[in-house]
Amino acid sequence: METRFNMITLFVENLTKMVNFYQKTLGLEIDWNGEGPYAEFKHEGIRFAMYERSKLPELLGRELGYPKGLNGSFELVINVGAKENVDAFFERITRREATSIYAPRNEPWKLRSAMVADPEGNLIEIASDFWN
Repeated sequence: METRFNMITLFVENLTKMVNFYQKTLGLEIDWNGEGPYAEFKHEGIRFAMYERSKLPELLGRELGYPKGLNGSFELVINVGAKENVDAFFERITRREATSIYAPRNEPWKLRSAMVADPEGNLIEIASDFWN
């Protein structure tokens, strides 16, 4: 049996606010009726969902801790293809609700990237394809 990740779920404080950010600011599609505690986006490849933190203790039978401020535990990466697309995507989403962490730059490993944070401090890298 091959081990392969199938889904990423963010445990969020404010499900409505986070769904709105990922839908309206980042452009992810979702059919969600506004009822919690779970929302799953339409996403090709790995599934992407959110679940309300307030419901986790009941689900898991224990209390949990969460990071405050910027979450340095992980990052989500959005590949936007050509390196020119990084700048345009970054500008579009930082004019909305995304918080700039660093502006677009060329990386020594031959891709262009920028980083933002969502409303709850999760890091999102905007990256191009690699170039030669």
